Parts: sequence; C-alpha cells; structure tokens
Amino acid sequence: MHTLARYRHRIARRPSTVIVQGDTLCDLNCFYCYLPHRRRRTPMPVPVSEAVARSIAEFTDTTSPRPVEVVWHAGEPLAVGRTRLAELLAPFEPLRQAGLVEHSIQTNAVMITPAWCDFFTEYGFRIGVSIDGPAALNRHRVDRSGRPAFDRIMKGIGRLREHEVRFSAISVVSAESIGAPESLLDFMADLGCRSVGLNVEEREGVNTDRAVPTVEQAHEFWRRTIAWSRAHPGLTVREVDRLGAYLRAVRYGRHADWDRTLIDPIPTVASNGDVVLLSPELAGITDPAYEDFRAGNVLEQSIGSMLDRAHHLRYVREFVTGLDKCEATCQFFGFCRGAQAGNRYFENGRLDTTETNHCRVSRQALVTALSDTVREEQAA
Repeated sequence: MHTLARYRHRIARRPSTVIVQGDTLCDLNCFYCYLPHRRRRTPMPVPVSEAVARSIAEFTDTTSPRPVEVVWHAGEPLAVGRTRLAELLAPFEPLRQAGLVEHSIQTNAVMITPAWCDFFTEYGFRIGVSIDGPAALNRHRVDRSGRPAFDRIMKGIGRLREHEVRFSAISVVSAESIGAPESLLDFMADLGCRSVGLNVEEREGVNTDRAVPTVEQAHEFWRRTIAWSRAHPGLTVREVDRLGAYLRAVRYGRHADWDRTLIDPIPTVASNGDVVLLSPELAGITDPAYEDFRAGNVLEQSIGSMLDRAHHLRYVREFVTGLDKCEATCQFFGFCRGAQAGNRYFENGRLDTTETNHCRVSRQALVTALSDTVREEQAA
C-alpha cells in the first residue's frame, strides 16, 4: 500500500484534539514528570495562538457532532496568568461562540483562586486536575523545594467545588502506589470529580530512571479496580469505561465501527509555535535522526498543511509501520489499536516497533484482569 494510503488508513485527517502549551513553566517538580523544560518560563506569544486559531478554523466542520477540543497543557497552564491567557484565548472566541471549539485545561490546581474559577466559567473550560490520591499516594507531587503540594492542590480543588466548577482528575499510578487502588478510588469518589483517568507511570521524556510498575502489579491493580468500579458506579474510571465500550461494541455487532476508529494525530503546539504530532510527550525532545519530531511551525504553515504532509515525516512513517506490525501479531490489537507513539520511542528507541511496557501494564493487563474476573465468577 502506498505511504499516503497507509497513513490515511490509520490516522485521522481531522484532529479532534489540539494541545497548546501556553507556557513551558510549571510551579511543581513532580518526581515522574516527563517535561524537559518545566523550570523555564517561555510564555506563548499572541501571534502563535492567532495562528493556531486560524489553523483550527480551516479544519473545523459544522457537521461534526463534537467541537475541536483545545487542551491547554504541557506545563502548568495557569502559570501564564489570567491576563495573558485571556489574550491567547481571544483568537479562538469566534470559533468557541460558534460551537466549533471547546477549551479544556489540565492543571495541578495549586494556583486556582476564585478569580480563576470565574475565568473558567466565562470561557466554558472543561477542567482536569492532576492528583494522585490521598496525601500518602500523592507524595511524588512536590514543589521545587521538595515540599509536598497536596494541601495546596486540595485547596484549589475546594475552590472549584465552592464555585460549582465541574472537574475530572488524572492520577499517575507509580510502583509505590499501585498496590492501593481502593484507597485511591475511595479518595477520588469523595473528591467530587466526575471521572478519573489512571495513568500507570511510564518511562518517557526525561523520566527514564525511576522503577515503573510490573505487569503482575498492574494485573492485580486492574483486577481490584474493576471490582471497585462495579461496586461504585457513581465514579467513571476512564480505562474501565473504555474497555466496557469496546466489549459492548463487540457484543452488539458494532465491532466494525470500533475497527474503523482512526488515531487522532493530536497536534501539540509548543509555546514557540513548533508542532509535533501523535504524542505530546515528544514535544521538546531533541533527536536529530527524527528532526526533533518537528512537523513545522504554525507561524510558517498551517496545521492542516502539516497533516497533509505528515506521511513524509520519518517518525510518522515508522509509527504507521509499527501499527501494521501490531495488527498482524498482537491479540490485543482490536481493543488497544496499537501502542502510543511516545512509548514506542522512549522504550524501544524507534517507532516501527510493537509491544511496550505501556501496552503490557495499561492495556493487556486490563484485559486479562477482566477476563480472569469473569472466569472466576463463572467458576464460583
């Protein structure tokens, strides 16, 4: 199959998500953070956000049931300040008012004030908070002086709740915390978030030296997480929910719809306008062999034009080849749809490879945990 045809067979032509880095700076220094430049303040100039908005306007579709999600992330988004963030948001306002764009933000919540809550409401933000559970499980989230950030995070979450700003949560599950899913999930249920995503710690970016959870640990974690979720349907666990959606599709004859789902190219726009595709974790990574994963710069060309030529990029071609190999060799491909681009690179050094530890602990262990649960129940 021709390179372009192979690319379009796997990757969506229209992104549903664009990640925007308002500033590289983060006020925390979490042990497992993958960002290489989190100590550096590099606020995005307004012309870059204007160029991003123009690019999105080119591929928005009024017939689509969902707006393009603009995710402010990859650093602490609130570090840029409300005044500058309002300036960065201004070019998107016509699109947002027309229902073509929706903003979301992933924050550590430390900087949240009542004024920020009003700001979120004014611009219709969807809020994601990064917190790893109760204080004992959250000890890897510290400031630059090494002080735990838990109390400050909880204060920010309290302000969201006081102002009735709905939020979801993302938790990093480390080798130290993977043995306590019930404590984590009980805490999340009490926290008031509408859903939680459980990211088993990965080796990526500059996080390369820490021990990550094993497959055996992950299997037990997901087995207990599934049991907790079935007993507590009020909190959506993202990974369990996704597996449930897949199984329902198979059961009711909609498997083909799942198979036709294409991978979002997820353009990630750095504060200087540089764009990487497929994995936000590749932003800021230096590797001459892959031309630093740079697809282009929005000040020089539109995101749409970058996507039209993405199949020429070495790392994108390798990634598509890796997906082909996964489909041909892996029994989990129907659900997983292939390892993430960043995980392939950081774990295997190339993107035309197949299995990663991320696959094993986040996808395969989840499926086998459910399978074992069903088998045990049938035998009882």
